[in-house]
Amino acid sequence: MNLDTRKLSFIQEFLLIQNKDLVIEMEQLLMKRKLELLEKGLIPMSTIQFNDEIDLALEDSENDKVIKATELKEKWS
Repeated sequence: MNLDTRKLSFIQEFLLIQNKDLVIEMEQLLMKRKLELLEKGLIPMSTIQFNDEIDLALEDSENDKVIKATELKEKWS
């Protein structure tokens, strides 16, 4: 059974679940596993890269190349 077929089969079974607690448990498991996989794929940046990012951010701030948090909030609300 390929991945797409497995996912469709899982969705069909999931839609039949009537137990709220089981759905909550499955949601929590999904979120936990997604986070684990994300963290596993993260690679820490080097000190040099970190300092370069800080320098770039400071340069952007000095050149007024920033967006205020309130503007972002308004844009995405």
